[in-house]
Amino acid sequence: MARRPRIDFAGFHHIINRGVARTDIYLCDADKDKFLEILCKACKTYRVNLQDYCLMNNHYHLLVELTSENLSLFMRQINSNYAIYFNKKYKRKGHLWQGRYKSYYIIGEDYLFSLYRYIEHNPLEANMSEHIGEYKFTLLASLLQNDLDIIECAKHSQLIELIKEEGVLEYLGLRLSENELEKLHLNEKRKLSMNEHELKLYKSKSLDEHFNGCTTKIKRDKAILSAIEDGYTQSNIAMYLNLSSSSISKIVNKDL
Repeated sequence: MARRPRIDFAGFHHIINRGVARTDIYLCDADKDKFLEILCKACKTYRVNLQDYCLMNNHYHLLVELTSENLSLFMRQINSNYAIYFNKKYKRKGHLWQGRYKSYYIIGEDYLFSLYRYIEHNPLEANMSEHIGEYKFTLLASLLQNDLDIIECAKHSQLIELIKEEGVLEYLGLRLSENELEKLHLNEKRKLSMNEHELKLYKSKSLDEHFNGCTTKIKRDKAILSAIEDGYTQSNIAMYLNLSSSSISKIVNKDL
């Protein structure tokens, strides 16, 4: 039976990858630092916005936002380069990863906040930390510790704005209820069951198509509004145009 093709559309993707036979893929903090270095480089190369991450000992979670249809290339650079590093350092041969990575395309932003909580809670569930943001290798910890390299890579992450709001850190620290977990899993299953034609209904045009021929500021601003109507987020458009999220927000609010 043929495998379902990867969904590479621009937008939000939740990615999970594990070590072969669930063996550890990071044997020390230096390994995790190296993975983050490779991740940040890939984000810059493929103009991917890092929304959240968590590096556990034998697997990782990434929440990323693509500006174009390049998920496969992005993931190949990360997984291949890290596997080369790991095998060389520990004088091993063979596969490092357990098959293909899993990726879930997130339609809309209804589930994003639950995903932030789910990803950031991994260290707590594994008894690797007692409090949210305490475990070093999550985006929340990187923000709280002012890790400038990671912050630059994740400068369009909605988590940055969320944690500024009163009570959000406490809410992030709450374990997801059974009902919330069930909704997350149902959302992931629904995405897996959708075919390419159904997904394209959510984004009728790529960002390249939206902004092709925008030679003036007026045309660009109209294209921004059109892309918003087509389902793209402000941070997605900001990264594509190499503008700040606040600049996109001003353009959108000006025309409301």
